[in-house]
Amino acid sequence: MEKLHVDNALIKQFRAWFEQPDGETLRVQLLQMYPQDIAAVIDRLKNDEARLVMNALHKEVVVKVLVEMDEEARESFLSAYSPYEIANEFIENMDSDDATYVLNHFPNNVKEEVISQLQDLEYASSLLDLISYEEETAGSLMAVELVKVNQNWTVAQCIEEIRLQAENVDTIFVVYVVDELERLLGFITLKNLILSAPEKSITDVFNKEVISVPTSAHMEEVANITKKYDLVAIPVVDPLGRLVGRITIDDVVDLIKEEADEDYQLMSGITEDVDSTDKVWILSRARLPWLLIGLLGGIASSRILGVYENQIMIHPEMAFFIPLIAAMGGNVGVQSSAIVVQGLANDTLGTLNIGQKILKEIRVALLNGIICSAFILAYNISFNHSYELAVTVSIALLTVIIFASVFGTFIPLFLNRLKIDPAIATGPFITTSNDLLGIVIYFSIGRLLYTL
Repeated sequence: MEKLHVDNALIKQFRAWFEQPDGETLRVQLLQMYPQDIAAVIDRLKNDEARLVMNALHKEVVVKVLVEMDEEARESFLSAYSPYEIANEFIENMDSDDATYVLNHFPNNVKEEVISQLQDLEYASSLLDLISYEEETAGSLMAVELVKVNQNWTVAQCIEEIRLQAENVDTIFVVYVVDELERLLGFITLKNLILSAPEKSITDVFNKEVISVPTSAHMEEVANITKKYDLVAIPVVDPLGRLVGRITIDDVVDLIKEEADEDYQLMSGITEDVDSTDKVWILSRARLPWLLIGLLGGIASSRILGVYENQIMIHPEMAFFIPLIAAMGGNVGVQSSAIVVQGLANDTLGTLNIGQKILKEIRVALLNGIICSAFILAYNISFNHSYELAVTVSIALLTVIIFASVFGTFIPLFLNRLKIDPAIATGPFITTSNDLLGIVIYFSIGRLLYTL
């Protein structure tokens, strides 16, 4: 199968296939497509057309496509089904983590009604447990399908048990070892299990150095642990240390992407998780708050300039460098805050306290500030600008770079301490704040130097 480019031509081709009475061409084409590509096609189809596609797929493919669909398209598609149909045609055939993902996009009353319609009561009970966990925690991300064996069993018993449990597990990365109370003790790889003598006890061959996360762990912590220790799956334990699920690498990649998208949107001044396919009002609502803050920042800048109106009238040449000072302050602030946010996301700032980090940024800012200030001083002298202007711009630029760097470093760290996503500090907030700060510093230094 090859990855397809989903464009208008392909959608038009699908609609032509819908017109064929036997539907054979449609089924053949779908067999050659990945679930992700089929989902991308369905996202652009009407509900009745989407049902034609789904009806041409095998059940195991249908649930994979449903998980990959755009949230809005999936919600629209499922709205044509009753809770009973959603439960037994879709949720029943999903892995628990995928089922939880789909269910969590329903209102609570619909979510519970769908689960109540499931025929498999044990599976329904597992889903009720999963949806009870707080969102963006390991408990809400995990799947309960896994393979576990008792520490007292022999290798032969374990292999037989794996055959029985593997029916409900798509991919087996490792086999987890538990005690009589279901507490996680370690793991054993399939390679070690196969190479061990059948009569050997699992206690003699399993690896006790297992890395796990509690159900309450935030998804960023899960992602960082998985990345740090190169794990393809990570077990999840409850407060008593009992094995309750696992999170696989594909889910970790998905959550890393979601977190990166969210941080990128926050850094760009978008306050909600939106997509280009969302409605105009939703997109506008997500962007408007920071645009209004930027507007207020612009108004504040004009008011500050009004305070220095007399100074500009006496020394109008100072106005030429207002954009430069404001832009440099904003750029430096964004650079500093971006480095800090990245460090917080990667959990690489744990060994540095706020004071150490700010001191380091001051040294970096001082070096960059001296170089930039020397450059602008040489420029002003070369173009025969007045001595007062040349010195004012150079000193102001150095000061603004240092202040903006400190500000850009401190704000994300401060927000992180308050449990607020620090990514919000790297966009319009830092830029607007440093614009205002730069103008005040520039004219304050100008007033001082021009009166000497």
